[in-house]
Amino acid sequence: MKKTIKLLALGFITGILNGLFGSGGGTIVVPALVFLFLIEDHKAHASAIAVILPFALISSFIYIKNGIYDVPLTFKVGAGSILGGYIGARLLNKLSSDSLKKIFGTFMIIAALRMWFS
Repeated sequence: MKKTIKLLALGFITGILNGLFGSGGGTIVVPALVFLFLIEDHKAHASAIAVILPFALISSFIYIKNGIYDVPLTFKVGAGSILGGYIGARLLNKLSSDSLKKIFGTFMIIAALRMWFS
């Protein structure tokens, strides 16, 4: 029961961050599942992707309602993300846990530096 409450809290915080910043699934959920809940890396990454869909849909509906939505841009990026998501999901199974941590950590550092210096 205690773990369920903690997982719900993680989802709540992630949902807020996604609504505000458009991110949270990978940047919050993956590290939390790995380090706080001791979930194996591959399962944490796969679970984070599955978690993104519901709060992305809710956030998207609100953005559309408020008129802050670029339909052509969304369809173009969405088309590429379908292929990229397929390839990424297939690659996830081929990476060792150590490689996955290093690649994910590198992307997190690059993202943090870009945000800090932009």
